[in-house]
Amino acid sequence: MATTAAAVPTKSRGDFEEKEKEKDVRTSNIVAARAVADAIRTSLGPKGMDKMIVSPNGEVLISNDGATILQSLELKHPAAKMLAELAKAQDIEAGDGTTSVCVIAGALLSAVAQLMAKGIHASIISESFNLALNKSLEVLTNMSIPVSLSDRASLIKSATTSLNSKVVSQYTNLASIAVDAVLSVINPATAVNVNLKDIKVIKKLGGTIDDTELVHGLVFDQNVSHTAGGPTRIQNAKIGLIQFCLSAPKTYMDNNIVVSDYTKMDKVIKEEPKLILEMCRKIQKSGCNVLLVQKSILRDAVNELSLHYLAKLKILVVKDIERDDIEFICNTIGCQPVANIDSFTADKLGKADLVEEVSTSDGKIVKITGIPNPGKTVTVLCRGSNKLVLDEAQRSLHDALCVIRSLVKKKFLIAGGGAPEIEVSQQVTNFSKSLAGVQSYCVRAFAEALEIIPYTLAENSGLSPINIVTELRNRHAQGETNAGINVRKGAITNILQENVVQPLLVSVSALTLATETVMTLLKIDDICTSR
Repeated sequence: MATTAAAVPTKSRGDFEEKEKEKDVRTSNIVAARAVADAIRTSLGPKGMDKMIVSPNGEVLISNDGATILQSLELKHPAAKMLAELAKAQDIEAGDGTTSVCVIAGALLSAVAQLMAKGIHASIISESFNLALNKSLEVLTNMSIPVSLSDRASLIKSATTSLNSKVVSQYTNLASIAVDAVLSVINPATAVNVNLKDIKVIKKLGGTIDDTELVHGLVFDQNVSHTAGGPTRIQNAKIGLIQFCLSAPKTYMDNNIVVSDYTKMDKVIKEEPKLILEMCRKIQKSGCNVLLVQKSILRDAVNELSLHYLAKLKILVVKDIERDDIEFICNTIGCQPVANIDSFTADKLGKADLVEEVSTSDGKIVKITGIPNPGKTVTVLCRGSNKLVLDEAQRSLHDALCVIRSLVKKKFLIAGGGAPEIEVSQQVTNFSKSLAGVQSYCVRAFAEALEIIPYTLAENSGLSPINIVTELRNRHAQGETNAGINVRKGAITNILQENVVQPLLVSVSALTLATETVMTLLKIDDICTSR
């Protein structure tokens, strides 16, 4: 009697190929993102190396700031671009830790690759990492120290730590300038954020970074526009800002005028100077003795004849003011921009004690100081011996400003030197023991990945990373929460006593953004090209 075998379900070739495709796509994403993380890992920490980036037109950029480096690179792979966006997001949120966030993301992706090789599903890894992240943030918050914005010394320590890894780290004045600039534009008692647009950084070649100064007023990197005999220094200045041309009006279409009588020709020629002189006298009549002129995209907003008349009337002129600077100027000196000569009245003018042209080693600048109601805005005049140093000084100052802004947003400090990462790693590892099954394994992998920060700090400092990380684990296991790597001494010390501190927001943001990016990459199982 014939028997029929029961139908055994088998996987089709299509299902197998689909699984292989998902695996290949995830592997490709992980390899590309890790390659980017590994490229900038050597820039982490005070002893990290710098990158020299040469653009196609020959411009050279030297920096060890993660966001700056990644923004300058030409990245092809979508996952690599995601890591560049990650550094940019960290820069926007905290302003510091842009290298750390990429290094953490790279370590987490390495852990993901190992977990997936053991056959653990991407969804389980993603859920476990989210669980580990929440525990990590709890640990970071518990080990943080509250800070008051009135404690200037603590703020300077945080800014100094952010500058330690920069090319310009030997110049200690940048940290105090950054702190004073932020405190000048906020009310420390009530502030919850800082608008960095209220702090304008002007670069001027010449001198050293030690010559960088904080100006409670305005600085223009161009000289005074005048003819012979015009003023270059005005006390008790009344400042006007115009957005129209001090010249004879011109039509928007081509016209020809035929003059048959030479006497009428003289009248036409004399009319233009009369018109310009009348405009200049209206400006003087309002009480204005300093005139700022917005740059015109059509033609010179102030011609030589206008400058001659204004010089005779003892009015100091600064022309070619950028359109983007108009709002900052108005907020600083309290003036209003004027678009028509008929609207130029005394109530539109701003005031300052002194406007003067100052000579520097690389030309001249114009300073406006003694603002009646200081506190809304400040200007930082950044100096440097060459363009590369000057650009890096500006970027470093921006990072220091962002660090102080982070403390305004979240008023807590945390130790640096790899101490928080080791502490989080140990506590999350202990937390994983309370979980069961595969989830416990994944959370433990997350914890181990965080050791990449102290490992890299030690490696970049010329120390033995294995010995340093092992000793760090032991010290933290004995309850030394703030034990970290002192790269100056080449040993493990209480990093808090060494004044190596950073805002809590920097660590929280770096860990959160890195984990979210890794979880996003885990969810991707295919790459498609849009039409």
